[in-house]
Amino acid sequence: MAHSMTAFTRQTREAAWGSLALELRSVNQRYLEPHFRLPDSLRDLEPAFRDTLRNRLARGKVECTLRFEPAASGELLSVNRARLAELARALQDIRTEVPEAPIPDALALLDHPGVVEIQGADLDEVKRQASALFEEALSDLIAGRAREGEHLAQLINLRLQGVRVQVAEVRALLPSILERQRTQLSERLATLKADLDPQRIEAEIALLAQKADVDEELDRLETHVVEVERQLTQKGPVGRRLDFLMQELNREANTLSSKSVVAESTRCAVELKVLIEQMREQIQNIE
Repeated sequence: MAHSMTAFTRQTREAAWGSLALELRSVNQRYLEPHFRLPDSLRDLEPAFRDTLRNRLARGKVECTLRFEPAASGELLSVNRARLAELARALQDIRTEVPEAPIPDALALLDHPGVVEIQGADLDEVKRQASALFEEALSDLIAGRAREGEHLAQLINLRLQGVRVQVAEVRALLPSILERQRTQLSERLATLKADLDPQRIEAEIALLAQKADVDEELDRLETHVVEVERQLTQKGPVGRRLDFLMQELNREANTLSSKSVVAESTRCAVELKVLIEQMREQIQNIE
């Protein structure tokens, strides 16, 4: 089943220690590209979150935002003196190299990541709950991508039926195309009052028929349509394979257009290109 790369979910959890809110959003991307915004106190969860994403998703730009609000009761703020000392040394180095650099005030120092710590919350429990919340959110995101993918597959299948209709129309036109070429050639020869060998005329007609023969292109178009339908039902990522098939469909449509000798077949070739482009745009969203 095809999965979209576009989805969004928001999950929350509240307990005595406070509340967690986690958002996951994903959009189109050629490869898997995760981005995390986590509180400093939960920053060490990122490697595990990243590994989980790699195990369950193949493509898409995925943004994860986690917010943690500790419970107000019993909450204390404390200064991480080691972190503050490191920051002070760094500021001293900056003043040595750039004396005119402005000195940050106390509030700016407190706002620096890691300087202020919240005491009172059981961080181990918060991390366990955050990890469980991430798993729930990711499952919901994947379910949303699956629903969107099912809708995209329906839209693509509609276009595939349109491709079949155009292929059938061109096949039905082939006999009349050949007959029209024969008639036009005969009329031109009659106008010129040329006295040509009948065998030479037949050879010219056969050559024109060969140039206008698109049976092979029509067969390949039908084969590619069947393969696209099959890929849409496969498990796992299929977006890149579908994108390749769109290139092949477009190649056959271009050849069909170049061989066209009547307005009807030209119109069919143009319609094929429109349908293929519409499918290609939808496939850009598929994992």
